[in-house]
Amino acid sequence: MTTPFGRLPRFVVAAPSTGQGKTTVATGLMAALRARGLAVSGHKVGPDYIDPGYHALATGRPGRNLDPHLVGESLVAPLLLHGAQDAEVAVVEGVMGLFDGRIGGNGFSSTAHVAALTQTPVVLVVDVSRSSRTIGAVVHGLATYDPSVTVAGVILNQAGSPRHAAEVASSVRLPVLGTIPRDASLATPSRHLGLVTAAEREESAALVAALAERVTACVDLDAVLDVARSACDLDVAPWSPDVVSPPSPARPVVAVAAGPAFTFRYAETTELLEAAGCDVVPFDPTADADLPVGTSGLYLGGGFPEVHAEALAANATLRDRVRSAVAAGVPTVAECGGLLYLCRTLDGAAMVGAIEADARMVGLTLRYPSVTAPADSLLGRAGEVVTGHEFHHTTVEPVTGLAPTWVVDGEAVGFGSASLHASYVHTHWAGHPQLAQRFADAVHARHAGGTGG
Repeated sequence: MTTPFGRLPRFVVAAPSTGQGKTTVATGLMAALRARGLAVSGHKVGPDYIDPGYHALATGRPGRNLDPHLVGESLVAPLLLHGAQDAEVAVVEGVMGLFDGRIGGNGFSSTAHVAALTQTPVVLVVDVSRSSRTIGAVVHGLATYDPSVTVAGVILNQAGSPRHAAEVASSVRLPVLGTIPRDASLATPSRHLGLVTAAEREESAALVAALAERVTACVDLDAVLDVARSACDLDVAPWSPDVVSPPSPARPVVAVAAGPAFTFRYAETTELLEAAGCDVVPFDPTADADLPVGTSGLYLGGGFPEVHAEALAANATLRDRVRSAVAAGVPTVAECGGLLYLCRTLDGAAMVGAIEADARMVGLTLRYPSVTAPADSLLGRAGEVVTGHEFHHTTVEPVTGLAPTWVVDGEAVGFGSASLHASYVHTHWAGHPQLAQRFADAVHARHAGGTGG
């Protein structure tokens, strides 16, 4: 079933704070609605790559991100419609508490901000395990705090007993769409960057199936769909990757790092590269012996290379191949995990060695900055400002080479050249399509010169 232009049943899953069960409930709702035979599109507020992995398992289609900081306010609704093309309902998982956004930004990029930009009703997930009637006051405050946000219903999570649930429900002045009892077996595991990625969890499919069963049993899905159908039509056109164009009729290969160590990239990145005339071919640095045939560009996104350092180090054949490709001038973009992979070592384990730096585990760095290009590079142009994010528990020494890629909070960082752009900064190319175009242009030029990897 195709959704008419601008018409998209949808709802946002939000909460008073982190740890209330948003991901568990949102993923369960996606899977439960899909099990009903609906085409479901999953979306995540903010830059996070991990939750969309669960959404993809639940819906059978790519998880998507909605982030005003990364792409600008005007693109949020178009990206929602683009990601939800041919879907019958869209489920948007929020981030942190409903009104928590960029620090100092007065709620910018919060779940409430995205709900307002997309005119999407909100379903609150509230952990009631440590309270009862006070939950009514919390819900009332969230529902009335900002008139631009419509809180349409509540799902009570972690209820201790039917009596406890009834007491909480009697205090809430909004429709209670479901009550989910305590069940530790449905908790998702954590690690230093948050949830374990869906690609790594051995029994991810079984977990998602269990979530669907629990949500179906405990939540009124018809009432949830009524909330979704109450959403107004959106008077915007869907975003299109055709904002870039192929510089030649050729189809050069861009090798994209994948597998368990490299799971972080936005779906729109692939779509933009394909629209710019490239063939995107994944490869697994932990297992593959060579780059894809005809590689004319490398895209090394984020992930958990520190967790898979032993396997990456053991694959010396591919490390040599990547090092040779970078040295030969194959256009290469490396973000965060990709940067670590290109270093000489990562916590003592041998990496590619294309960058004269070493990486090691340290404390958390979390930034949501605007960054400036200090000079022309593979991606940036001198003085150009783009938005990005950083979220990592490693550092590299030194922090930059002879040609920094970005200036972040007054500090020059990253490693660049005419054919290399490596840094911790993640960017969303839908918000900055010129970056995708420049990379594709370089890949096409490399291919035309007959000097693929």
